[in-house]
Amino acid sequence: MDSSGRVVGVYGPIVDVQFSDDKFLRGIHELLITKNFNSEKIILEVVGHQENSICRCIALTSTQGLQRNTLVVEKGEVLSVPDAEKLFGRVLNVLGEPIDGKGPIQADKYFPVHRPVLSNKVNVKDDARLKYEIMETGIKLIDLLFPLVKGSKTGIIGGAALGKTILILEVIHNVVRKQKGACVFSGVGERIREGNELYYEFLRTDLLKNSILVFGQMNESPGARFESAHTSITIAECLRNNGKDVIFFMDNVFRFAQAGSEVSALLGQIPSETGYQPTLTSEISGLHERISSRAEAGSVTAIEAVYVPADDLTDPAVVTIFSHLDSIMVLSRDHVQRGLYPAINPLESSSGFISSEIIGDTHYSIAQQVLKYFQRYDELQRIVAIIGKAELSRDERVIFERAAKLQNFLTQPFFTVELYTGKKGSYVTLEDTLAGCRNILSGRMDEVEEEKFYMIGSIEEINR
Repeated sequence: MDSSGRVVGVYGPIVDVQFSDDKFLRGIHELLITKNFNSEKIILEVVGHQENSICRCIALTSTQGLQRNTLVVEKGEVLSVPDAEKLFGRVLNVLGEPIDGKGPIQADKYFPVHRPVLSNKVNVKDDARLKYEIMETGIKLIDLLFPLVKGSKTGIIGGAALGKTILILEVIHNVVRKQKGACVFSGVGERIREGNELYYEFLRTDLLKNSILVFGQMNESPGARFESAHTSITIAECLRNNGKDVIFFMDNVFRFAQAGSEVSALLGQIPSETGYQPTLTSEISGLHERISSRAEAGSVTAIEAVYVPADDLTDPAVVTIFSHLDSIMVLSRDHVQRGLYPAINPLESSSGFISSEIIGDTHYSIAQQVLKYFQRYDELQRIVAIIGKAELSRDERVIFERAAKLQNFLTQPFFTVELYTGKKGSYVTLEDTLAGCRNILSGRMDEVEEEKFYMIGSIEEINR
C-alpha cells in the first residue's frame, strides 16, 4: 500500500490530507510536503487526526494554487531548527531556513521546535541563581523605575503608534552592545518594513554578528506566525544550554495570541466567551515557561512588546500575558501627545524588582519619591486644568513644578531615531540618572525653567 497521501480539502491555511490506511497517519507536529500547480513547495504541519484516515494540517507556507487530489509525501521529521551556534548574523523564517540571501546554513545538529520545558526543580546549592544582576539600559526612566534584571521577563505594553518597537530597538542598541551577550530577535506577525529596518540597524551598529533574527511576518499564514515564536525560543534555549547569556526580544506577543486565535477558528474550535481561542491560557503559558533561565550556566532575559487592541488593557489576551511578566511598562497615548518619550506611564506600570534588597537603599528611596511626586502631580493636574496653577498653595505648586521637571528630565533622545529627529542619542548611566533626580527632588533646580530639562541626557547638560 502507498504511504503517501492526497489533499482532500483546503480551507485557507488548513489542509486535510487523506492516507490509504490508518497505519500511514503521521504523528502530531510531523511535517508533510506537497506542491501547488506551479510546482512550488508547500510545507504542512500535522495538528490533528480525523475519521477516514485524514490528517488535518496547518500550512507553514502559502497554500495559494494548492489543488485537491495533489500528492502529499512525508518529510520524515518534525519542525526543527539548525544548531544555534551556526546562525549568528543570519535572518531565518519559521522553518529555520535563511531569508537573507547569504546562502544555505551548514549545520550538523538540528533541534525540534516542540520540546518539553526544563524541570522546575531548583538547585539550592546554586547561589548564583539566587542573586539579582541588574542590566543597565542607559534609558533613564527604565533604569530608575523598571530595572532590567538578568533572567527576567519585561513587557512593553501599548496600543498602536505609541513607540513599542522604537523602545525595543533602543534597548537592543544599548544593552546588547554593552553586555556583549547573544541576541535573539523574534518578529511575530509584524510588518516587513520593521524587519527590514531592524536588519539594517543591526548592520549599522555592528550588532548583527552577535544576533539571530527570526521572522514570521504579517503577510504569512497564521501557522507560520504562530510557530515562528516557538522557532525563536528554541534557538534561545540552545544558546542558553551552551552556557550563553541570551537577550531575547519578541515583537509582538499579542500577534502570537492572535495567530493562535485564527488557527483555532479555522480548525473549528468553539471560541471562549471573549472570542479568543479556548486554549489561549495554555498557549501563552507554554510559550513563557520556555523563556526560562533554569539551566546550568546560561540565562534568557526576555523583553516583549505587547500590542493592546483599542488601548484596552483589560483585553483577555493582554491580561493573560500580564501574569507571566516580572515588569510591565505601559505606554500612554497622553504622554505621546505631550511629547514625553519614552512614553511610559509610571503610575500604570509596575516592576517586581523595586526593592531595597535588589536595587539598594539609595535607588529605592529616590524611585519611591519620584513615584509619589508623579502621583501627586496627576491629582493636581486635574485641579490646575480647571482653576489654574496660581490657585495652588505654595507647597502644592512646588510639588507640581518639580514633578513636571522630573517628567521632562526622564525623557531623552534615542540613538535609533537620530535620523528622524536630528538630535544625537544619549546613553545615561544609572548614577547620573539618580543624581539628576536627587537634584530636582532636593530643590536645587527650582530656579531652572522646566523646558530646559526636556530631551537631555544627564543633568550636567543644563549647565553647559
